[in-house]
Amino acid sequence: MSASQDLWFAIAKAQADHARCLDDDRLEQWPDFFTDDCLYRVTSADNMREGYEASLIFLNSKGMVRDRVSALRTANIYERQAYRHILGQPSILSVEGESATSETSFMVARIMRDGKTDLFATGRYLDTWRREGDGVTLTARIVVCDSSRIDTLLALPL
Repeated sequence: MSASQDLWFAIAKAQADHARCLDDDRLEQWPDFFTDDCLYRVTSADNMREGYEASLIFLNSKGMVRDRVSALRTANIYERQAYRHILGQPSILSVEGESATSETSFMVARIMRDGKTDLFATGRYLDTWRREGDGVTLTARIVVCDSSRIDTLLALPL
């Protein structure tokens, strides 16, 4: 297997593990997918296209990611819900030394407490990865939602 195939499999596995962590409501483990100096943003395709920094969620350190989880568990009030992620295959956009960037399409279904299920969000992940051993860790994830319309509080991470 080539180095590029190894990298692709490491990214695909990390993507799947990340989605499963969120879908299984293991939010306390979510920060483990990021480096200490990470970036996590949720924005719209329009904002991204125009180069606007405006974000629905903006976290620029692993500490802020942990704080987000803590707030979700203890401070924020929102209707109980769960997600189910459906991911496309990652496309590796660039590789430089121990860093790689990728783009992955996603769809997220939102399941409400009463069982109602809706297509909640579609878009793409623009990720920057750091190779660590046989795996990869996120240094940046920009979640670019196809629509700028979110029908409710965006509580859980996408």
